[in-house]
Amino acid sequence: MGGSAPRRDHHLPAETTSFVDRRGELTQGRELLARARLVTLTGPGGVGKTRLAARIAARVQRAFPDGVRFVHLSGLHDPALVPLAAADALGLHDHSPQPPLAALVEQVRERRLLLVVDNCEHLAGACAQLAAALLRGTEGVRILATSRHRLGLTEEHLLEVRPLPVPDPDGDLSAAEGYPALTLFADRAAAVVPGFRLTPGNRASVARLCHRLDGIPLAIELAAVRMRVLDVDQLLDRLDDRYRFLTTGSPAALPRHQTLRAAVAWSHDLCTGPEQLVWARLSVLAGAFDLETAEAVCADDRPAQTFPDRPGERTRHGQASAAGLGEGAGPAPPFTTGYEAVCTAGAAQGAWPAQTFSDRPGERTRHGQASAAGLGEGAGPAPPFTAGAAPACTVGAAPACTAGAVPACTVVSAPAFSAGPAQGDWHPQALPAVPGRGPRPVPVVPAGSAVPAARHAQVPTGTVTLPPAAATPGPGPALRTDDVLEALAGLVDKSVLCREPGPGGARYRLLDTLRQYGLEQLRRTPGEEGAARRRQRDWMLRRAEDCERDWFGPGQPEAVARLRADRDNLRAALDFSLSTPGEARAGLRLAGALWFYWHACGAPREGLYWLDRALAAHPEPTRERARGLWVAGLLAAATQDFPRGRRHAADALALARALGDTAEAAHAEYVIGVIRLFGDDLPGALRHFEATVARGPVPGQHLSLVGLDQVELACALGYLGQADRAVEVCERALRLCERHGEQWVRSYVLRMLALAHGVRRDWPRAERHAREALRLKLAVHDVIGMALTLDLLASIAAERGAHEQAAVLLGGADRVWADIDTGRWGAHTLNSARRESEEKACRALGREAFERAHRRGGGLALGELVGHALQEPARPQPGESTADHPEQGSTAVRLTRRETEVAQLVAEGLANQQIADRLVIARRTAEGHVERILSKLGFSNRSQIAAWVTAQR
Repeated sequence: MGGSAPRRDHHLPAETTSFVDRRGELTQGRELLARARLVTLTGPGGVGKTRLAARIAARVQRAFPDGVRFVHLSGLHDPALVPLAAADALGLHDHSPQPPLAALVEQVRERRLLLVVDNCEHLAGACAQLAAALLRGTEGVRILATSRHRLGLTEEHLLEVRPLPVPDPDGDLSAAEGYPALTLFADRAAAVVPGFRLTPGNRASVARLCHRLDGIPLAIELAAVRMRVLDVDQLLDRLDDRYRFLTTGSPAALPRHQTLRAAVAWSHDLCTGPEQLVWARLSVLAGAFDLETAEAVCADDRPAQTFPDRPGERTRHGQASAAGLGEGAGPAPPFTTGYEAVCTAGAAQGAWPAQTFSDRPGERTRHGQASAAGLGEGAGPAPPFTAGAAPACTVGAAPACTAGAVPACTVVSAPAFSAGPAQGDWHPQALPAVPGRGPRPVPVVPAGSAVPAARHAQVPTGTVTLPPAAATPGPGPALRTDDVLEALAGLVDKSVLCREPGPGGARYRLLDTLRQYGLEQLRRTPGEEGAARRRQRDWMLRRAEDCERDWFGPGQPEAVARLRADRDNLRAALDFSLSTPGEARAGLRLAGALWFYWHACGAPREGLYWLDRALAAHPEPTRERARGLWVAGLLAAATQDFPRGRRHAADALALARALGDTAEAAHAEYVIGVIRLFGDDLPGALRHFEATVARGPVPGQHLSLVGLDQVELACALGYLGQADRAVEVCERALRLCERHGEQWVRSYVLRMLALAHGVRRDWPRAERHAREALRLKLAVHDVIGMALTLDLLASIAAERGAHEQAAVLLGGADRVWADIDTGRWGAHTLNSARRESEEKACRALGREAFERAHRRGGGLALGELVGHALQEPARPQPGESTADHPEQGSTAVRLTRRETEVAQLVAEGLANQQIADRLVIARRTAEGHVERILSKLGFSNRSQIAAWVTAQR
């Protein structure tokens, strides 16, 4: 529905259906953006604002050399997260101590870009603040917003998006094809009835239908889907009946809102009972979702989950056992985090609206649902987590090793947390159910009968089950897991759900208008919304812990992609937990389980935001709080707030020791050691990590932390000039990573090896390790790690005499750092290493040639830049320029179609402005293409491009 699937790379939405003509609005929008820096498209829901904004942005994107980025706000409901969502869309990775909005403005101050901010109406105040800050703090940033209401800024220019024009059904319809509303209906109807087209026989009926729908695109599309089973006249009759029913009770509603509501309600009426129930329950999902998520949120027959505490299994998923690394330890009994209650979260069950039921036996009854009350505020300590961990990005101002100087070994690292059994006097407490896979028998409660009391399942000794919630009688629908898949297919077929590609396969989404309608239906039965949101939270918790548990292994890129795709739903789960009485502990558990995502994937600010809320909401001395404290300490250090980081880590250590939890204590100790290292307490950091490495892993400690302890030790040794010992430590850590197929920690081990070999002046080995580190960092999209490693490769290139390559890499590294911190966190070692590389390259090339190569690197996209660093042909000997070898690299990288066109025009002797005029693009765009061609082919001037083109012919 709607035809545009939001792509999570934050560029313009991909169009999945044809765009019906809005030439007037397109022209007007382009003209407004040419003279105004803030343009807001306003109009009712379903009128096509998002689609039009994407089209306008696509038409003007050539005028913005720094690109067009799309900020999706439909799944966001917290005003505090708006600046973070904008920074994420822009690809920024700020780690400064500034407030998020101020940091955002600072990072884009010199850029020329268009920011499309979609669905502002529910966050109008925060969006107005964002727009005002960008307009007043920058000169080259323009904003195209969509909202049902204006933002209210004096700089704002409005463009009202009206419904599509509809001809008079009783007038002359000979030119009916010229009306966009009729064209839209015919186009969408042809998609479900092949061969359908407007004819003299159906034009009047189609016109009358579109007129009845007020030309609202969403309403027209919903109606057109019904052509699969009805003809146009039948559609019109049934819509009229539904419209009269809906509008008689709401005379104050605006006519267009009545029309859209009538169309949505009519589509709802035509769904089966299971489809209606799935639609309602899916409305708690804030963003796109996959099939497993839909089943977890909608089905009533999901089983309770048992999570084994067997040390061997923990090690398999990235955690250490008491036996060292988990080999040979005996089994421990499992504990169950599920439940056996058969009622909905302690809430009364009202009658589901009559039209939502099917007539199949059993459909009018509701299987019991379980409560997550075990995570309520009165609960005692929770059992150990079953999650893995991840290494993380650079914390604070981590200096880097300069070849030939005392090595300052920057390490991007992340602590881990225990997923194994707790230590000492720790006693597990009941946990919330985490939905699992596959059906199980659940007793069906006949409508109108009392719900039987929940019974505890028979579980092995050592197993803990969640106490049942109070049962409340009341009928309600029930869904099996298989029903959900069938209903999902039906909703896609009826265009209620949009299907779009995503990590791991197909994903689905509800448009805002349809989500709001579904939520209204869900709220008609008391307790249904809370139960659905709790199931959604529990599923997000399970998914986060699954990703964390498996993190020290080969699936890291997939885990990152999945969590990024689930961001809106994770936020919704956190917000539900922290705004609902009795759920704060679960929220803290989820926020802590995501530590590797906040830290390793460049989102420390958002992680701190959620952890601050969760820690304030759950002050009780529990294991969740111990973990939350050290994670908050790590993220505070990542944003250079070292005093706060030390406080949190010290509090976490004290609490973990009081609880007898040696694993969480080890994690807190890790944060304390990292802050010492970055605080230049080298002797203290060395003693700290020598002690932790000598101690070895503790039960429940994640293997990523085991590896990172060794990396930090090597880093401290490198600072103190002990390169040989640093290499030995890294090689041990490397073997650990390779045994488990781990990539993230391994990338930092390899970078440390490169730094250490640089101190030894073994440049071939240093470069080999650095390149492999860069390749791994690209695979897991570790932007900060890539920036650090590009700096290192530039330093190595300068030392080896590949000065042009050093200049290109410095240009690319500077561009990547601009999205993080242009001052490289103010770190003396990082900046001095960069200056030394630049000075060497400048002396060899001359300032003009250096600047040209530097610009070439700065014009490369991140993937192109990494590809250039990894695929470049063999570097020349000192004093030899790559310009002397135009044939090298000519076939290493394939040019895009546009780059091929530009190269051919260069060969014809055209200057950049002439190329721009020929291809109808901006001059800056033409310059960027030429610079990328030079970089890809390893050339330094245009005559080499001309020679290469001639040779290709």
